[in-house]
Order: sequence, then C-alpha cells, then structure tokens
Amino acid sequence: MKGKLRYILIAIGALLLVLIALPFFIDANSFRPMIEQQLSAALGRKVGVANLSLSILSGALGAENLSISDDPSFSQSPFLTAKSLNVDVELWPLITSRNLIITGLTIDRPEVTLIRNAQGQWNFSTLATGGAPPSSTAANASPQAKPATGASSPPVVAKSGGSAAPEFTIQKLRLEKGRVTIGSTMSDKKSVYDNVDLEATNLSLKSQFPVLLTADLPGGDFKADGKFGPLHQADASLSPLDMKVTVNSLDLARTGFVDTGAGLGGIVDVTNTLQSNNGLARAEGNVKMKQLQLVKGGAPSGVPVAMDFKVDYDLPKSAGVINQGSVKIGKAVSRLSGTFDQRGESAVLDLKLVGKDLPVQDLQAALPAFGVILPKGSSLQTGTLSTNLNIQGPVDKLVTTGNVGLFNAKLAGFDMASKMAALSAFSGIPKAAGDTSIQKLTTDVRVAPEGIQTTNLDLVIPAIGELNGGGTIGSNSALNLKMVATLSAQSGVASAVGGLTGRTMSKNARIPFMIQGTASDPKFVPDVGGIVGSTIESELGKASGGDSRTKGLGDALGGILGGKKKK
Repeated sequence: MKGKLRYILIAIGALLLVLIALPFFIDANSFRPMIEQQLSAALGRKVGVANLSLSILSGALGAENLSISDDPSFSQSPFLTAKSLNVDVELWPLITSRNLIITGLTIDRPEVTLIRNAQGQWNFSTLATGGAPPSSTAANASPQAKPATGASSPPVVAKSGGSAAPEFTIQKLRLEKGRVTIGSTMSDKKSVYDNVDLEATNLSLKSQFPVLLTADLPGGDFKADGKFGPLHQADASLSPLDMKVTVNSLDLARTGFVDTGAGLGGIVDVTNTLQSNNGLARAEGNVKMKQLQLVKGGAPSGVPVAMDFKVDYDLPKSAGVINQGSVKIGKAVSRLSGTFDQRGESAVLDLKLVGKDLPVQDLQAALPAFGVILPKGSSLQTGTLSTNLNIQGPVDKLVTTGNVGLFNAKLAGFDMASKMAALSAFSGIPKAAGDTSIQKLTTDVRVAPEGIQTTNLDLVIPAIGELNGGGTIGSNSALNLKMVATLSAQSGVASAVGGLTGRTMSKNARIPFMIQGTASDPKFVPDVGGIVGSTIESELGKASGGDSRTKGLGDALGGILGGKKKK
C-alpha cells in the first residue's frame, strides 16, 4: 500500500513539474496571430494584442494592450482599448496539438467610445455584422484553429465574408471595471460612465443569449438584465433585446446631457422593461423623481413626482412616441402624451400635459419645480387646478405654453386685501383675517428659461372683486405685473367715492395697479398719475353724467394713492 502511494505521489509531482515547465517550452506569443485573426473575423474590426503569457493553472492566455478599431466613418481612434485581456482556452488541445480553442474572454478596465452621428447611427452599428476583417489583419493571421472534438461547450468559431453575421460562440465574455464615453459627431460634449461591467454567457451571434450590464451613474447606478440577440445582420444597434432596466438615484444635473445653467435637476429612479425587434423598441415602466426642478429660478419640489409611461421608439430615426403617460403628484394625476426626437445635440420634445380638477393640497409642494413660488408663509389649503399645456423644444431649453386655472381655492397665511393697503385706504375693502379666498384664477402662460410670461390673467377674489392683467415673473422670481381691479358698485369703493361726490355710482370702478417685488414677497403698487386719474374720472363721469363736481377728483384720489396731483 505504501509503495502504491509512493508511485501516486511521484506521478503527481511529475505532473506538477510538467505543468510548471510547460510555459517555458510553449511560446505563448505564437498564438497571438490566431487570437487576432479569430477576434477580427468575428467583430469585422481590426483587433490587436501585444505580449502574451500562458498560465497553465488558470487555463488562460494573458494579453497586453488590447485594441479594437473603430468604424472609419466615425473615427480613426480605437473603439475599445484595454491594458490586459485574459483568454480562457482548452489546455489539452493547446498542449498536444497547439490547437487554440477559446472558451472565454475577460477584458480588464476597457475604455470604450460610443459615437452617434446626425443620422442617428452609432459607431458600433457595424460591429460583427458580417464584414470581413481589415486586410492588414487577415494577411498576418495564421490559419484558423480547428475546434476540438468532445468539447464541453461550443468553442470560438469565426468565418468572415458574406452578408450574414460570422459564426461566433463563446462560453463567457466579461468586461470588468470599464469606462464608457458617449458622444456625438455634432457636439464636443461627452458623457463618461465608470465601473461599467458586462457579462454575457453562451454568447452567439446567431441566437439569443443572457446579458448583464451594470454601470455607475452620476449619483447612482444602472442595471440591465435580460437577453440579447441574435445579431442584426445589417446594424448591430437594431438587434433584438428583452431587458429589465433599473436606474437608481441618477442626478440629472450631473449627467452632462443638459446645460448646468438651465435649472433642470433632480434625483431619478427608473424601473422599466425594454423590448426591441427590427429597430422598433417599446419601454414600459415608471419613473420617480425627487427634488425635481424644471426651470431656472424655480426650486426643488418638496414631494416626489412619479410618472408611469409606455413609449414606442424608432431606433433608426432616433425618435419616439409617448403613447401612455401619467404624471402623479400625490392624488393629482395628469396625462402626458407626445413625441421626442434624439437626433440632435439635445433631445427635442413635443409634449402635451393635461390635468383636470387636481387637488391643490397635493400639488403645492411641487409647484416650485415649475417656477411657481407662493408668498412666504402661505399655503394652498383647498381648491382644484386644471392645466392644458404644450411642452416643446430641446430638453435644456424647454418652452411651455398653454393655460392654467385655479378654482375655489383658499390661500392661507396671505391676506391680499391688507397687502393692497394703498387701495384699501379709500376703497373700504374688508380684511380677510390673514387668508385670501380665490373663486377663480385663469391665465395663459409661457414658461421659458428666462422666466414666466402671463397674459389674459383673470382673478376673482370675492373680498376685492375681479383683477385682470398680465406681465412677467423673471427667472430670479422678480414680479412685473400690470393689473386692473374692477370693484362692483355695491363694494366698499362705491361708498367711499360716493361720500366724496355725493353721488351713487351705477357702474363698476376700475383701479389700475402693479404687482412688483418677488413671488415670495409681492408688493402691490398703485398705478398713479394720468392712468389712475383718467380711469377713475372716466368711471365717475359715466356714473354722474359728467357733473362738474367730479372735476379733479382723479387728482385727489391720486394723492391718496401716493401719486402727484395734476396741475
């Protein structure tokens, strides 16, 4: 028994010595042309590697300085570079017959450049689509290795030529800790993503195979898990896929896709399924946005904004349609539809947002995201909001137009009557105990990076009357609104003016004024001088039949308002 054990130990020791000595007798670099030829044939791009080393224990060839050429119509620089490449091989055919059979590839810290042109085509579109490898590679390549018989899984097989994708199968492909740079031929802007990991198993260009892709994003991470293939024969970017995609904590302001001065920001989570076939893709899922801000001069939303969506996307045209979209802020739900086009430097949107009878209690914390700032210390406690808006333009320079309506609302903590003290000094407008009741507020709006423009503003406040006008709210929240307050003959203003004239007004009084200051601290300024004088005198003239006792009354009221009397 001891003798047998001795022979076994001797045999094991001899085998170990052989394994240790083999790398010294096998010139690993002699396999370099084979590796370059097989990979070049499979990818349709020139593939180059530098010095090779053989590790018997791991069953792999190590290569230095991997490079894969780019589509020459995009760039003369490499599409992919890496300082090291591990090539898993079947050892026995390699040792006994110098037959190279690749079973796996691991690319360490690759750097990949993805470029899109004005037509929406990508530089990886021609990758592995059946074109022959560059002649310089093919001329220097050794004859293709024959597959081993009885292999546990299909080896690498590569054949070039013809319109079909080359045969290429491999057990596992891994890209570890990569860096991906995404750019466009139309712009110098680039986005860089680190820690990109890709793993594909049982990879074949002619059948579907599992893929797992992960990457770091600005502030968060990305994961796509599903199946890809078979490879599209004409354009790799049009290959079928079926993926579950998740994005966690993406910081919009740091993506590089939008101008940092545009005011767009927020933290985004996305969960969706993505399916594509023959260049037509469908994404269906939901987005949750925290601290969302959509306009310059706005402020982050205090509540999450969620959106459920179903999008159809035409890959060759780089354009899509939102077939179903619902924007949710608490219990307030609006409908979103429209199109987007990604062929330019920035995505261009053409969307429509419609909301009816939305509870303002749910919306008010999100209003700052849209540039709507309430007066300091105030809150909307009751009421409903309706919107019909068109959202158009590049994503970082969006222009929103349409109309907005607020109905039967209570603005608590803000007494508009007391803020209009210069007017109420003579009109007798009653105070509202610190609150303002709004029967109706409707307006046409234009929201752009430079600020908000409002026209046809119609505001009905029972304690005051009807206020009409319009103006601007700058990106710095500065107010410049010109308004006219119309008070009925039965209001306090009628009594005050009647006391001065000895007459009873039969028509409404119209008092122009301005709203200045900021959205959080508005200032109500009387529009004095000739405008106020002529307006009030016109109304009094109609009421009194042109009685001489009304002469100069506008000047007197202008003095009460703080303006100068006419001379």
